[in-house]
Formats: sequence, C-alpha cells, structure tokens
Amino acid sequence: MKENGPGKLLRIFIGESDRWGHGPLYEAIVLKAREKGLAGATVLRGAMGFGASSCLHTAKILRLSEDLPLIIEIVDTDEKIQSFLPELDGMVLDGLITLESVEIIRYRASSEKPRD
Repeated sequence: MKENGPGKLLRIFIGESDRWGHGPLYEAIVLKAREKGLAGATVLRGAMGFGASSCLHTAKILRLSEDLPLIIEIVDTDEKIQSFLPELDGMVLDGLITLESVEIIRYRASSEKPRD
C-alpha cells in the first residue's frame, strides 16, 4: 500500500566525537527520537567536511580515528518534528540543524505475508 502526504525533513549536522553524557551524541538523538515516537532516524557518516570553525575533518587511510561529520536525518509530520525540536536545544551545543518541507511517500506491506 502507498500513502502520500506532506512532511518535514530534519537534518542535524554534528561531529562524530560529539558526546552526550557518557555516549555519542548521535546515539542519544536517535534514541530520543525513538522514545518520542518519531517515524525513524538515520545516521549518515561523511568522508569529509568542515563547519563554522573551518577545521577540515577527513578520513585518510593512515588516520583511523577522526572526528568525521555526521548527519542525522529524521522525516515525520510537521507536528511531530516541531515537538521534537525543543529536545535538541539542550543536546546540540555545536552543530547545524536544518528543516525543510518534503513529500512523504510511504510504502507499507499488506497484512498478508509474501509467499516464498
């Protein structure tokens, strides 16, 4: 079954070494999004990037541990995304958050199980 509708795409740009408590910030954000009932979240790891400080972060063969850029993407309804933004205020101390309108196209399996 296919369902369409308007939604919002929330993108959170942070560094791989950013922390929240005793763990990675990206993990804390994803777990908080799950706790708040958002539709889903994906963490993407960048090979290279820079932010406001203009410090270049890159993955090189001889450099195994780098503060690589991460992007967390969350897509849901405007209402759910707007209610999640205050959660990020205290978590993302150094990063970039963007929000854009999207058209959501959902594909859902029917209630019948596929045959082998």
